[in-house]
Amino acid sequence: MTVDEQNRLINIVAPALRALLAQVDKLSLVRFSESASDPPSSLAVEIPAKASAEQVVERLTGAIEAAPEPVQVVGVKNVGLFSVVEDYMQAGRVGAMVALVSGAAQGIGLGIAQDLAEQGAYVVLADIDEHGARSEAEQLCKIHGPGRAKGLAIDVTDSESVGKAIDQTVRAYGGLDILISNAGVLKAQSVKTQPTEDFDLVTAVNYKGYFLCVQKAAPILAVQHLAKPDYISDIIQINSKSGLVGSNCNSAYAGSKFGGIGLTQSFALELVSDGIKVNSICPGNFFDGPLWSDPQNGLFAQYLRAGKVPGAKTVQDVRKAYEAKVPMGRGCDVSDIINAVYYLIEQKYETGQAIAVTGGQIMLR
Repeated sequence: MTVDEQNRLINIVAPALRALLAQVDKLSLVRFSESASDPPSSLAVEIPAKASAEQVVERLTGAIEAAPEPVQVVGVKNVGLFSVVEDYMQAGRVGAMVALVSGAAQGIGLGIAQDLAEQGAYVVLADIDEHGARSEAEQLCKIHGPGRAKGLAIDVTDSESVGKAIDQTVRAYGGLDILISNAGVLKAQSVKTQPTEDFDLVTAVNYKGYFLCVQKAAPILAVQHLAKPDYISDIIQINSKSGLVGSNCNSAYAGSKFGGIGLTQSFALELVSDGIKVNSICPGNFFDGPLWSDPQNGLFAQYLRAGKVPGAKTVQDVRKAYEAKVPMGRGCDVSDIINAVYYLIEQKYETGQAIAVTGGQIMLR
């Protein structure tokens, strides 16, 4: 069996076992390890390298049903061991769910990851800043217990990097229940002067990156639904109010976000048969985060340089102008976004939507 064939089977067997060995409405946690020999207590199963997901689920179902005792460890020949984690249940709104958050080393992504962990999730923090992601994951483990978080490197513009992050998530937890596609960048400048490399970067991270994360995560979520047809999972893109209305001197960013909503609607239509809900959250301006407030590259500084606010002399002038545009008089904060995340997870009858969280600045028609 080749390495690619082994990885493919791991990404089918582990999520299938999460679902087949689920406790009540929560999927199990399953950890993979390569082992030269199976422990005596394991359930031995042989699966052909080319077996389809349907064939794998059928074979595992038959073996589990025929087992004389409850199954805790499954050994798959030429692949490895899949062990059910004991005492994995956690209290909270997303207790015992597995969530992967991209762009989670700082800002909104980190805030979402922290709250998901607080509410009982096992959280994978994925970021191009690998050190930052691992450091923040270690802090979450200190607070919530060993194994509750994992930090990974991810470059959302690179298919191989995204695939590797998903593979590592499956090996650590058996699969995932929630994908938060949050990684994003912004380069604000007039269309008349913006370098094409800036446009390409924004498009690659915000648009292509979302596509690649869904492309790699959806097959894992689909296997879990195949093995447990009443199971529903969530993909949530952190979009922007700039995905709902145009943005002056910010066309690369707004275009990538408009495109993201097109992807969300299209993914929702395609993946609903796999039990996957796909939605976007469109936050208003997160003024206190680094995207806006970084003194060198934040949006306030970029917009001042681009002359986007007529008459503005300082960064503070730009901030006041943007605060004045919000009927509720303030920028969006992480708690506002997190409330929308939980709404989308808990509302089982919602897919293909773009939820505005803008303090009334954007009112949907």
